[in-house]
Amino acid sequence: MVIGRLMRVSLRHYLGGGVLWVSIFVIPLLTGLVLQALFDAISGQREASLDAALWLCAAFVAVELLRGGVFWLAITVWPYWWNSAETTLRTNTLRSILTARGPAASRLPHSSGEAVARFRDDVRDLTMVTDNMVDLIGAFLFTVGAFAIMASIDPVITVVLVFPLTVIAVLNRLMRGMVARIHRKARQLGAAVTSFIGEMFAGVLAIKTAGAEDAVLERLREHNRRRRDAAVKDRLTMDMLDTATSATVEVSIGLVLLLAAPAMRTGEFTVGDFALFINYVAWLTMLPRILGRMLYRVPQGAVATQRLSRLMATHEDADDLSKRNGVWLKEDPPPVRTHVPDHVDPLEVLKTHGLTATYDGAGSGVHDVDLRIERGSFTVVTGAVGAGKTTLVRALLGLLPLTAGEVLWNGRRVDDPGTFLVPNRAAYAGQVPRLFSESLRENLLLGWPADEEQLAAAVQLAALEDDVADMPEGFDTVVGSRGVRLSGGQVQRATAARALVRAPELLVVDDLSSALDVQTEQRLWDRIADAALHGDGPSTLLVVSHRRAALERADQIVVLDRGHVAGVGSLDELLRTCPEMNRLWAEELVVEAEEL
Repeated sequence: MVIGRLMRVSLRHYLGGGVLWVSIFVIPLLTGLVLQALFDAISGQREASLDAALWLCAAFVAVELLRGGVFWLAITVWPYWWNSAETTLRTNTLRSILTARGPAASRLPHSSGEAVARFRDDVRDLTMVTDNMVDLIGAFLFTVGAFAIMASIDPVITVVLVFPLTVIAVLNRLMRGMVARIHRKARQLGAAVTSFIGEMFAGVLAIKTAGAEDAVLERLREHNRRRRDAAVKDRLTMDMLDTATSATVEVSIGLVLLLAAPAMRTGEFTVGDFALFINYVAWLTMLPRILGRMLYRVPQGAVATQRLSRLMATHEDADDLSKRNGVWLKEDPPPVRTHVPDHVDPLEVLKTHGLTATYDGAGSGVHDVDLRIERGSFTVVTGAVGAGKTTLVRALLGLLPLTAGEVLWNGRRVDDPGTFLVPNRAAYAGQVPRLFSESLRENLLLGWPADEEQLAAAVQLAALEDDVADMPEGFDTVVGSRGVRLSGGQVQRATAARALVRAPELLVVDDLSSALDVQTEQRLWDRIADAALHGDGPSTLLVVSHRRAALERADQIVVLDRGHVAGVGSLDELLRTCPEMNRLWAEELVVEAEEL
């Protein structure tokens, strides 16, 4: 159970803080008894001296000071558990996205803004449910103790106070499903606004050049209108439940006052008893109020669990979502990895048999691809736009789910390419470069243990060293969101340097040259080839390209045509036997001639 696991993420803080918060609820039992004795002594309904009355006053002050001290201690301890719980949920979800078996692309939401909304809002909802369990336990213990004391004084009046609890139980039964539906829709529409704002800022240049500012703002207003309506319904539902709870509580208090008055006239109900009841009634309202709050917190927590679990791998469930993973609040965290792990099975040959990857059953993608990549070879995948080149390499690396087929490393089947073909076995320079608004150094390393010499060597292989030398702060230059301060060619070469610094056995490059001129691309391939010859760089390359510089250097070329392999061989062989290769080659010669 998720709530049970969240309690144990920092058990000593949860139990310690929980005991303190429960004490805050229970201590008023003692306050009521002291008030009862004090008012009976003052009213003369109990024989007591002035000194005894003063001691009772002192006892009342002491009890309240004790409750205040416990409160301040509780708010000091409780944040440790709260932050541990939220961190655990976010860490487990992020760990699953980044490292769990199976392609993350199949379970990520349609936008990063939606994912951010889940990490922010749904984590808070789930933590809040677990937090409110402590309040519920404290209110329940107070209610049991108060009912026992009050029943010994007047059972009839005590029974009247059960009325709000009964109403709340009925509401909980009737409205749980409706609350969950309303809250789920509110969360979805709130995430849509977050997502749209993120995409709007990321695409601000495209919006301005298209003159679409008014249209974009109108779309944002529409998203906000829908979110507002859903949020109002969600809030209205919660307020209506709180109002219904408060109304039943007030009715109970009124009935207690009506029943207590005649009993006080006959002397069966003393002033001290009345003071005790009034003091307890104020606290007895907490249980129905908390039950009413749990009426919408529990469905909200269920919705949050579902939304967060959908980000995790298919073989993981809600237990993995809240599993303890170690949170370092005051202790020193584990040391950062300082060396690259060694592998006992260096690459000799990588194969695919019948590799098929399609999109949503529509048939587009790649079908029945057989591929053999031997150590030290240079393999180029080429084809027209939409032929399936990127799909092929992403499916091979486990970034997309396989519909059929298998991947073999040195003759052994790779069950999950996404967690096996990772640095330093393989490194991937994608077609769409991804840089963060950090320094160039951070963007190239991303936590990888490499020294300055290794970093400089990777940058030199990527033909980026002159650009780094011209940057105002060198490797410490902040590149801006998505590398906005760099040119397109610099971003692509930075992506190549990021892959090269990991010293992979297999370097996979997807259309790296799309933003490079012919001369820069030629220099880049020359340097990588020379480094491989001297053992200073990756010896095995799988490259998606249509450029002459890569095709002429290739040991084998795989030609794709509408998702199927149209030919495999050297450039000379394919120019003799493959019509599709001849067409692509002629187009590339024309393009290069136009660039000169």
